[in-house]
Amino acid sequence: MLAEFDIPEGANLIGGQWVAPASGARLDLTDPSDGSHLTQIARGQADDIDMAVAAAHAALDGTWGRMTALERGRILTKMGQLVLTRVESLAVLEARDVGKPLTQARADAVALARYLEFYGGAADKITGQTIPYLDGYTVYTLREPHGVTGHIVPWNYPMQIIGRSVGGALAMGNACVLKPAEEACLTALAFAAIAAEAGLPDGALNVVTGLGGEAGAALSAHRDVQHLSFTGSVGTGGLVQAAAAQNVVPVTLELGGKSPQVVFDDAELDRALPFLVNAGIQNAGQTCSASSRILVQRGVYDRVRDMMAAEYAKLTVGPAMDDLRVGPLISARQKEIVEGFLAKGQDLEIAAQGEIVGHAPPEGQFVRPTLFADVPPDHPLAQQEIFGPVQVLIPFDDEAEAIRIANGTDFGLVASVWTSDGGRQMRMAKALKTGQVFVNNYGAGGGVELPFGGIGKSGHGREKGFEALYGFSVLKTVATWHG
Repeated sequence: MLAEFDIPEGANLIGGQWVAPASGARLDLTDPSDGSHLTQIARGQADDIDMAVAAAHAALDGTWGRMTALERGRILTKMGQLVLTRVESLAVLEARDVGKPLTQARADAVALARYLEFYGGAADKITGQTIPYLDGYTVYTLREPHGVTGHIVPWNYPMQIIGRSVGGALAMGNACVLKPAEEACLTALAFAAIAAEAGLPDGALNVVTGLGGEAGAALSAHRDVQHLSFTGSVGTGGLVQAAAAQNVVPVTLELGGKSPQVVFDDAELDRALPFLVNAGIQNAGQTCSASSRILVQRGVYDRVRDMMAAEYAKLTVGPAMDDLRVGPLISARQKEIVEGFLAKGQDLEIAAQGEIVGHAPPEGQFVRPTLFADVPPDHPLAQQEIFGPVQVLIPFDDEAEAIRIANGTDFGLVASVWTSDGGRQMRMAKALKTGQVFVNNYGAGGGVELPFGGIGKSGHGREKGFEALYGFSVLKTVATWHG
């Protein structure tokens, strides 16, 4: 699978070298579309993490640490250019590895390139400031890298999250240790090979694959890591933060969501419809910012339900390489979780379901996209993150009730408001307790430039845009007395 990138099977990248794990252990990868064997990856453990962190510190003490921001930016820009030449290869790797339909996988590869382009251009644009102070003093601030940063990346959007996390850390001059999810390592390894081809110095990026409870836990608790970035579940995020706290290490957490789209009577429904559906079923619903709750004012509720149901009836699910709108879930375990949630909805009205294509392999991890209607706001399907192609419709009467329902979960990642009333747009944007609010759209086309992160159990800290660069740096104040 990785021969095109000259990566040996079952190897980690440490200090610029592809090396077997210290234990010699490996893990099998399977294709979620048909259950077939893909390849093997290294089962990295604490010893491998130790070597990777040491290699990262050596890079900071060597060529990488001496590079100017301009030089770092040029390498990141070249990495982005190389990614664009490998979009199809990366898309096929991602589709086979995680079950993502090819069109979506291609979009992720292009997004990875865009992150690298953005951070490459931004690397030398981060400045400090001078601060007016007492007579006889000159005071200024500097932005400096943390040092070694650890990056634990999930399986749902490996390329995009590597771009926004590792890209930002490298732009600020940190040296990185990347631990991808064991279910989705192939594009992470390919990315490392591309970085080396672009001239990234040895040790500036190290990749250790393996299990979260082994390699991930070792990275989270490592005494010589100065910052951690984690994207994944709430439960695992809490464990990462607890481990980092023992070393008083800052952590950026991007966790789950139960993101609402709020549709008022005066919304442009024809424009809203594609966003209402796509934001819930993209990547088979395996998206932290998926819109799993659709709140609809009663005056247009029946119409929205019927419009969405008609779209759901057109949805087909099949193997990733078929490039349908919905592919398989990542694993048998995830399928079991989603089917468990569907079982909890037996007491609810199913407005519509998509269909699994007849030729879909029985070993594939397929579930039917399902739209539930008239769901009580406190029902488990309206409160808990499902991470599958499942959406619920919730009616509301007025603005106050919409705000109460929208804010009525433990999460606060993303929300969307559909209304033609300018005053209501502003009131809702201020009232919704989320990290991002979209008005008459959802997602704003991805928005590499737009700070992203949540509140509550959706996490803390921000990735993307210049805010990510501030998070991957330390502010130093210098006060000079000169009389």
